Amino acid sequence: QVQLVESGGGLVQAGGSLRLSCKASGIIVSINAMGWYRQAPGKQRDLVAAITSDGTAHYADSVKGRFTISSPNAKNTVYLQMNSLKPEDTAVYYCNVVTSRNKVGYWGQGTQVTVSS
Repeated sequence: QVQLVESGGGLVQAGGSLRLSCKASGIIVSINAMGWYRQAPGKQRDLVAAITSDGTAHYADSVKGRFTISSPNAKNTVYLQMNSLKPEDTAVYYCNVVTSRNKVGYWGQGTQVTVSS
């Protein structure tokens, strides 16, 4: 059974930093990409950043230059380093893992990030 366990969310002041982690277990096929999405109250879930199996990273325009996604050593773990946080970054952040068998991807339970002004 595939499980994604997220951690690292919390409350931080504007300008501060947080690091999110997502550890995937139970995946026995190739991982094509790992990513982070976020969903604010009343809004749709949007892509924040993703990293493909060849190490290519993609970012939403709103976080470019502030957030960094990484997946070192291909250990089924993905990190999201978030710097210079803004109140508009407040949302529930979800980890997503796309595999060769599941193109939609598996989802984590979500971790709350709250940035106070």
